[in-house]
Amino acid sequence: MKITQIRSATLLIDFGGTRFLVDPVLADKDSYPGIPGTYNAHLKWPKVDLSLPISEVVDVNAVIVTHTHRDHWDEAAMAAIRKDMPVFAQHENDARLIKDAGFTDVRILSEDSTFRGVSLIKTPGQHGSDEAMAVVGQLLGQVCGVIFKSGDEKTLYLAGDTVWNRYVEDTLRNHSPDVVILNSGDAQIPGLGPVIMNKEDVYKVFKAAPRATLIASHMDAVNHAALTRAQLRNYSAKTGMVHRLLVPEDGETLIF
Repeated sequence: MKITQIRSATLLIDFGGTRFLVDPVLADKDSYPGIPGTYNAHLKWPKVDLSLPISEVVDVNAVIVTHTHRDHWDEAAMAAIRKDMPVFAQHENDARLIKDAGFTDVRILSEDSTFRGVSLIKTPGQHGSDEAMAVVGQLLGQVCGVIFKSGDEKTLYLAGDTVWNRYVEDTLRNHSPDVVILNSGDAQIPGLGPVIMNKEDVYKVFKAAPRATLIASHMDAVNHAALTRAQLRNYSAKTGMVHRLLVPEDGETLIF
């Protein structure tokens, strides 16, 4: 297994002999205005350049889009990815949006999806607290994660845009993943708190999955992220997570 942190939530995952591109956002730095109503909405994003050439990023066997928010699936990605590329979506609504962009091989993730011998198990998440969902749930929408399994590979859990909740806890208990990727940037809606994991949520996963290696992703690139890599590393040192929490830089590849 190889996991390359590209930028923000965009990852390359080499698993079971297959290369997946996850949540591709490929626009140039500062292409988009800040997301209205979020923390630091005055800032443009992406806040940094891509760590690899687009041609390398899109040289994959399949794409996984955990949800179709612009910071997970943008116009630059739609333009750069081959239209016949297999693209996995969380449900019919997202699949329709992807098909409307011209993609011809769009598949729905389920609890028993497979691709080239790799099991892709859709997992639930929640894009914010119960309070946030009650207030702006229509905006936050539905999200998913994915469990990857294949032969002798270690089990990988890509949690997606979720806060710590019963869905994450149940997935950890039911699948006992060896590696867990967490969107850890503490993206904030003022007054409603984080809509992805903050440092305390990361620590809860650390405690709930005592054998797993954790990888912090979705950091330092979108306007509304309130937690930096430096801050998470400092918190990790204080809480004793450093031996199992990896905080990769953009362009860094982790091998398991």
